[in-house]
Amino acid sequence: MTEKKNSKNWLKLVIALAVILAVVGIMHYYGLFQYVSMQNIMNLKAWINGLGAIGPIVYILLFIAACLFFLPGLPVAILAGLAFGPIMGTVWASIGSTLGAAAAFLVARYVARDMVEGWAQSNQVFKKIDDGVAAQGWRMLMITRLVPVFPFNLQNYAYGLTKIGFPTYVLVSFICMLPGAMAFTFMGGAIVSGEGNLGTTFMYLGIGAVVFVIISLIPGWIKKRSKIEFLEKDNPSK
Repeated sequence: MTEKKNSKNWLKLVIALAVILAVVGIMHYYGLFQYVSMQNIMNLKAWINGLGAIGPIVYILLFIAACLFFLPGLPVAILAGLAFGPIMGTVWASIGSTLGAAAAFLVARYVARDMVEGWAQSNQVFKKIDDGVAAQGWRMLMITRLVPVFPFNLQNYAYGLTKIGFPTYVLVSFICMLPGAMAFTFMGGAIVSGEGNLGTTFMYLGIGAVVFVIISLIPGWIKKRSKIEFLEKDNPSK
């Protein structure tokens, strides 16, 4: 059993390293680091659309890089809607954000654990997440994904230091990040998919707005039903 567990750990380590090297190489080769911003989002859109069939793959790698290197995620999420439209944009953004979150988790757990633990010792966010997982299990992950209590990229590394299982982490993250991905991509892709049709444009904008409203109501709903205290105090988003 121990040998099988060790072999699995080594396999995860190799996969994580391969992903990091691939993403860094592609980002460096094409000079993408300098473009990941709201100001340059249209440049990225044109570039990805020009890649044709491999555009979604490159986009997913870009999202993975954003998660690993603490690049701003909002432009990347909106980019999916602009480049692929609301429907497929949601698909690719969800896949990209989930794989990016998984990659950061594996890096924290197997590749750079000592370095990440060094961050954790002086960061209250790590401690609160660790304590929350110990007390609430996967429900802590669900809440922090649905409620913007802690920075997204920081969460990914923090959970790698907790006792939460990797399959549970990936599944819960995917499900709970889907509404946010849908909101951003539908609003970002409304103009592109509308193609001059105001009715279609406003329909997609409306769907995105409704999802945003639902997400905004989640914190209050959770506070009424949860005993996790960080939702009521020491919330850095307030």
